Amino acid sequence: MFESLSDRLTQSLRSITGKARLTEDNIQGTLREVRMALLEADVALPVVKQFVESVKARALGQEVMASLSPGQAFLKIVQAELEQVMGGVNEGLDLATRPPAVILLAGLQGAGKTTSAAKLARLLKERDRKKVMMVSADVYRPAAIRQLETLAGEVGVDFFPSDETQKPVAIARAALEKARISFADVLIVDTAGRLAVDEAMMAEIAELERELTPAETLFVVDAMTGQDAANTAKAFGDALPLTGVILTKVDADTRGGAALSVRSVTGKPIKFLGVGEKTAALDPFHPDRLASRILGMGDILSLIEEAEQKVDKAKAEKLAQKVKKGKRFDLEDFRDQLQQMNNMGGMAAMLDKMPGMGNMAQAAQQAVDPKLFARMEAMISSMTPKERRNPDLIQGSRKRRITRGSGTQVQDLNRLLKQHKQMQKMMKKMKGGGMQKMMRGLGGMMGPGGGGPGGPGGGGMPFR
Repeated sequence: MFESLSDRLTQSLRSITGKARLTEDNIQGTLREVRMALLEADVALPVVKQFVESVKARALGQEVMASLSPGQAFLKIVQAELEQVMGGVNEGLDLATRPPAVILLAGLQGAGKTTSAAKLARLLKERDRKKVMMVSADVYRPAAIRQLETLAGEVGVDFFPSDETQKPVAIARAALEKARISFADVLIVDTAGRLAVDEAMMAEIAELERELTPAETLFVVDAMTGQDAANTAKAFGDALPLTGVILTKVDADTRGGAALSVRSVTGKPIKFLGVGEKTAALDPFHPDRLASRILGMGDILSLIEEAEQKVDKAKAEKLAQKVKKGKRFDLEDFRDQLQQMNNMGGMAAMLDKMPGMGNMAQAAQQAVDPKLFARMEAMISSMTPKERRNPDLIQGSRKRRITRGSGTQVQDLNRLLKQHKQMQKMMKKMKGGGMQKMMRGLGGMMGPGGGGPGGPGGGGMPFR
């Protein structure tokens, strides 16, 4: 996420963080670099100018003069200003209204409205324990209604049926009535998009907004369109009383221009980030955490929150007790760990949130086959319970049977077995002396000579 911006900013700031004293000259040189980094990231020019002026004013003021470490204080100022540009604090949904609270989604075609509707429904259902209903008022795009119905089934929320012959306002009115009768807490309305902002689309959405008086009117926009995203959001904001923005495809955006421009240009807060294709891949937007990630400091708080929500605590406790008692870490346990990691977005997503690991996350994303976990799980599932408990049994004809059953190659299975052995060794180290030994073991797997990614040992994860 925002790798190119993060690399440029951290490189620009490196020269100044060790300074004993800050002068206008050395600040000027660094700010010139920062300015270029932001412009290359497609941040809107007025936002860049305001940002640079604010950092300079604070850096040459009393705030740094009184500091024992001016270089570090300068870095803190840049971080604080980044947070300010993006809104300062997390602003959640305001659903404090008589149920059902209506959430209206607006945006251009292809921005990811329908997928965002499903992600939002899942978040409200699982995190906030809300009863959610979804409806599609998109009568123009082929299969739009069917797509939302499929996604509603996938996330386990109610769906109000509609068809292309109906008027969007009539659909919305009937859905609202049904949501009331069904005692739904939230009604999410997916609207039609167009390829560009046009009067007919704006008139239709404005009519829907008047009919529904939504608690939240969210603009869904593709982060990869950079400052165009902010300009489009402003056009929608002029026509609709927007309450916030959902930035989609953030995981694929290396620049970050939209995230840094939307709030300043529109005056509307970013409320959520779409960080992947899965219905669980929607994160509440925290400006302080994102600023920390952009500056290479990671986002441990989000990682902890994600672990609390997505890790199976019963399985984790069972494994901890097993390791503590010195029992063997078998392939059933390994499969559980793969599933837990997959639930949290995979290795790259986890590394991206850890301090100083942004580049490693990028490398992992490029190097590791995205279907890796599915293949590994398929191989383990093709084994008998006895083989999973005792992997040493897996030889010759057993290997051929397992790979045929899982649609993989023998070398894939050999890599999996070697990976498991390394995990087994790591678990033994955890039993005796805790985290330091475990981290050394992990370093051995990931670094040169280890069997992990990039190592010549041959036991690492399968690559593309």
